[in-house]
Amino acid sequence: MADLIRLLIVDDHPVVRDGLRGMFAAAPGFEVVGEAGDGAEALVLAESLRPDVVLMDLRMPRMDGVSAIRAMAERGLPCRVLVLTTYDTDGDVLPAVKAGATGYLLKDTAREELFHAVRSAAAGASVISPTVAARLLGQVRKPAEEPLSQRELEVLGLVASGATNREAAARLFISEATVKTHLLHIYAKLEAKDRASAVAAGYELGLLTPGGRR
Repeated sequence: MADLIRLLIVDDHPVVRDGLRGMFAAAPGFEVVGEAGDGAEALVLAESLRPDVVLMDLRMPRMDGVSAIRAMAERGLPCRVLVLTTYDTDGDVLPAVKAGATGYLLKDTAREELFHAVRSAAAGASVISPTVAARLLGQVRKPAEEPLSQRELEVLGLVASGATNREAAARLFISEATVKTHLLHIYAKLEAKDRASAVAAGYELGLLTPGGRR
């Protein structure tokens, strides 16, 4: 049937893919044309299968969801990408939306809401879960001031350059324990889970530049 919305399901957990496939197979108006376990496989399948909507997880091996969304946009693929994930932090939401995601839903979304979201995405509408929308609104309303202190910026800059905690402590003439404390504050403020994601958030927010800290 020409009216069927053709879906590509992307998630690194086979059980999740099976569940989504069964859910959409049992509902009228949908056709699951493919499944992928990571972003790299999703990119290949999106090019060959040309689905209408891609249900995209974010944190996956080889190529994450944001990188896959960005690559699809760069290649001019017409599919709409609807993020379906368990993560709703600023560090997950903002990059996905900026990369070109049509919508952003959490995996606890009710079945009928998910069906409606896919139909809306296929029609070109943006669909964002209420909790994610609140985060985006909060980000827009944040005052345009530096989220990190001067010392935290210095620590983040050294981490970005590849310095260890011990090396950063020596450079800043502080203890290694103090560096660790600064890093914990940085993680909390940037909603980062580790050094790599903190550095990525630093570049995303313009706190870091390729030539060094801003």
